[in-house]
Amino acid sequence: MPTTDDYGQGISIASLTDAPDAGKLAKDIVNAVAQRSVMRFASAATRGATLTGATAPVEGMLSWLQDVNRLDLYDGAGWVAVSVGASAWTTITPASGWTQNGNSNGNFQYRILNISGEESVQFRGALGRSSYPTSPPGSYVVNNAALPTAARPSTLRTVVIPCSDVSSDRITLKLDVRTDGFLEVFGFSSSVKPPWVGFNGTIVSL
Repeated sequence: MPTTDDYGQGISIASLTDAPDAGKLAKDIVNAVAQRSVMRFASAATRGATLTGATAPVEGMLSWLQDVNRLDLYDGAGWVAVSVGASAWTTITPASGWTQNGNSNGNFQYRILNISGEESVQFRGALGRSSYPTSPPGSYVVNNAALPTAARPSTLRTVVIPCSDVSSDRITLKLDVRTDGFLEVFGFSSSVKPPWVGFNGTIVSL
């Protein structure tokens, strides 16, 4: 009669009294260990097609999705992202009138990251501006091209960002991260013409 492993993981181990079957012995060990290790799949769709029926996911399973470089945990109800792989920063080309590295804060960049299972987009750096019209518009779109679809939120996200207090009655402005991938900053006026606008630490949910 099979026994179980010493670590309480429910892995069956054949006993000497069981009928000899090397193939079954190997398969029982491999299947038991595989579902308790980090399983690798090409995509979530491949995982869903593979883990069905007798191999349906159970609470505590871990899987790595190779297309998105993400570690997922099955919590008993569904797959929840645990982390993402290294997410490189991508530089955002500024719209006309704006320059990179405002206030020596580095280039304006974004990256996609995962926080407690929630996909988000994070920004860093700052933009500079050397001049404004006498009566500037109330808002400026600050990126030259839309962010890629993967970095666009499902609904409008509005956050507060800092700006210089030089030539400005305000030290904060409003940033709208739009669903079309454009980033619009609000709050400019004849008395609000800051030479730089910052984005460090800005994170919005996707």
